Amino acid sequence: MSKRLMIIGAGGVGNVVTKKCARMDDIYEEIMLASRTKSKCDQIASEAGPVPVRTAAVDADDVGALVKLINTFKPDLLINVALPYQDLPIMDACLETGVHYVDTANYEPKDKAEFEYSWQWAYHDRFKEAGLTALLGSGFDPGVTNVFTAYAAKHFLDELHYLDIVDCNAGDHGKSFATNFNPEINIREITQPGRYWELGEWKRTDPLEIHTSVDYPRIGPKDSYLLFHEELESLVKHFPTIKRARFWMTFSQQYITHLQVLQNVGMTSIEPILYEGVSIQPLQFLKAVLPEPSELGENYHGETSIGCQMRGIKDGKERTCYIFNNCSHPEAYRDTKAQAVSYTTGVPASIGARLIAQGIWRKGGVWNMEQFDPDPFMELLPSLGLPWEIVVDGKLAFNGS
Repeated sequence: MSKRLMIIGAGGVGNVVTKKCARMDDIYEEIMLASRTKSKCDQIASEAGPVPVRTAAVDADDVGALVKLINTFKPDLLINVALPYQDLPIMDACLETGVHYVDTANYEPKDKAEFEYSWQWAYHDRFKEAGLTALLGSGFDPGVTNVFTAYAAKHFLDELHYLDIVDCNAGDHGKSFATNFNPEINIREITQPGRYWELGEWKRTDPLEIHTSVDYPRIGPKDSYLLFHEELESLVKHFPTIKRARFWMTFSQQYITHLQVLQNVGMTSIEPILYEGVSIQPLQFLKAVLPEPSELGENYHGETSIGCQMRGIKDGKERTCYIFNNCSHPEAYRDTKAQAVSYTTGVPASIGARLIAQGIWRKGGVWNMEQFDPDPFMELLPSLGLPWEIVVDGKLAFNGS
């Protein structure tokens, strides 16, 4: 039976999600793409197909407006690729209208850079009672990294002890300073104190205080900085044998220099200031003048590499396991007119939604990616543009391309 899908958000990731889902004519009969700016939706819809894509304007902060639009279109499920601030109103609208829910990033309040799942996990009983599935963090990191971890735990490790999620963008977009996804969210994330899990408790660090060189496949060694990332919170909860879990991301020295200058002059602050009688957040103003991430793809060169480096026990012996994907910026652009960072987030969202639509990953409640069987997801990744490889004890064990 064909399904109806609604997508909220028409940025770089929304573009990828829409185009990937619009090619799933074995699943969907019609798609609606909605955002605050309808013209962005119209442009994406004109390039998508064969599944018809309708468009609409909606304020995702307004539960009433969302409910009205959902009741008009009557989707079976909804993919939220709007801002993380809007997760809760969209979840409220899905509960009110009886629609399954998928997102790519956890909720955070607009006035405080605080990343945790508690707000969304609190919806579990309501989604369960309604018989609705809410799938959290179906991007790459979080998302695919959660599935990589679950896949290793299922097939290669009896106990997972150490986890390092490593994220490298070795691409070049030719801009002096630009963020690869929403600047407001990106800068809030990396200017906050770092955190990692060790021996049953969270350890805090100053922002970008800890860095190390990581050797990324077919890219080479890159300086990588320790951050807190939301998938760490759910993974240490659902894999209690983990002794240490960390997240690392690469930044060029040029990027860090620009960021430090912007911080020093107050442009990364989320504390409102009064400007000509109007209250604004400096970071929101900065977002408005920086390049739009969805427009970086055309001249982007190089590739990304994101994966999970794991160590644990198998059959009583220590074992290492590294599962990763490398994604080419030019190939992502040829497929969807997107750069690889948007592509690696959008493709997994389309897979998570597909598995819910098919009933493969469907059960009432609020769930993280690692709580479902990883095998169906891993099987779909290569065919939708994200091949993966596994290295076990230093030797290539599988090339999932």
